[in-house]
Amino acid sequence: MTNLPVDIRARFHGLRRLIGNTPLLAVDYTFRGRPRRLFAKSENLNMTGSVKDRMALHLMKCAYERGTIRPDALIIEATSGNTGISFSAVGRALGHPVAIFMPDWMSVERVNLIRSFGASIHPVTREEGGFLGSISKAEELAERTPGAFLPRQFANEDNCEAHETMTGPEIHYQLESHGLKPDAFVAGVGTGGTVMGVGRYLRAEFPHITVHPLEPSNSPTLRTGCRLGHHRIQGVSDEFIPPIVHLDELDEIVDVDDGDAILMAQKLAIEVGLGVGISSGANFLGAVALQDRLGDDAVVVTLFPDSNKKYLSTDLMHDEPARAEHLTPHIDLHGFTAFNRVCAVCDQSEEWLRSMRIPERSGSPLPQA
Repeated sequence: MTNLPVDIRARFHGLRRLIGNTPLLAVDYTFRGRPRRLFAKSENLNMTGSVKDRMALHLMKCAYERGTIRPDALIIEATSGNTGISFSAVGRALGHPVAIFMPDWMSVERVNLIRSFGASIHPVTREEGGFLGSISKAEELAERTPGAFLPRQFANEDNCEAHETMTGPEIHYQLESHGLKPDAFVAGVGTGGTVMGVGRYLRAEFPHITVHPLEPSNSPTLRTGCRLGHHRIQGVSDEFIPPIVHLDELDEIVDVDDGDAILMAQKLAIEVGLGVGISSGANFLGAVALQDRLGDDAVVVTLFPDSNKKYLSTDLMHDEPARAEHLTPHIDLHGFTAFNRVCAVCDQSEEWLRSMRIPERSGSPLPQA
C-alpha cells in the first residue's frame, strides 16, 4: 500500500486495528449428558459487530491497490444487512458515500445502523425481486453513476481471500497456542466467503480437516440451487448459490432448523452471557452435530458472525417453541474461555510500519457524503 496517499494509508491502518484478530472462544457444554468443548471465533467484536467487516476492509484494500476505485467514488452494494453496515462504516472511514440495496423485510436495527453511518438505503420488495432484485438494482445504479464502485460480494473472490489470509490463520495459531489442531470447520453460507476462505487455508495446513457449509433446513438453497421455503436466519441462504461458493471443494452440507437456531442463540445469552445473533446459534448447533459424528473430543471450529443487538425486533426476543427434533433442549452450557488474539497474524512488522509512516495528524477531514 506504499503507493497510496499517506492520508488513505493512515485510515487503513486505523481500520486494521479495529477489524479482525478476534478472540477464539472455547465453549464448554454437555450434550445429552456428555461433556464437550467447541471453538467459535467471536466476530461480534469487530468494528461494526460482525464478521462482514473483514470482507469490507479487504475488498476496499484490494480495490485501492489495483486502482479500481477513486477516493470519492460512490460505493453501491446489495446486502441482507451486515455487509451493508460494514461498507457503510468502512466506506465513510475512507471518505466514500455509500448506497445500499436490501430486501425490505430485514430487521429494523440493520436498516437504522446503515442509516446511522450516513448511507442511503434502497429497500426492495418481494414483488421487485427481493434479494436478486437488490443485486439487479445495485448494478443498474452503478451503470448510471460514473466512477461508482461495486464490491459484488457474492461474486468477488477477494471475499474468500479475506478469510484465507485473516480468519483461517487466526484459527490455526490460536488453536496451536493451546496444542490443538482442527478436525472440522462449519459456517453458515450467505456469500460463502467465510467457509470458502477459511476452508482453503485450513485444508492446506491440515489435510485431514473437513469443511462444512451450513444452511437452514427450512430453506435448503445449497441443496436445491434456488429459493425454497422460508427461514428466519438473516444473513444466510439468500435465495441462490453465490458464484464464489464451490460445493465440490466442501464436505457435507449441515442443516439447522431456524427455530432451533433461535433457541440456541437465546441460550448462549441467558446461560453464559454471550449476546450473539441467530446465525451464531445455527453455527453452534452445526458444530454440535458434527462433533456428535466425529466424537466428543473432536476439535470442531465455527464462528459467531454477529451480536444480538441487530435482532431485538425479531423472533430472537420472542418465546420459541421447542420441537422433538431440536438439539438445543439437550444442550447445557457451562461457560467459556477466550483464547488470546495472536501476534502471528498482526501486520505490525517493521516493514509495514515503515511503509505506513503515519503522521501525527492523519490528513484532511472527510469529504461530505
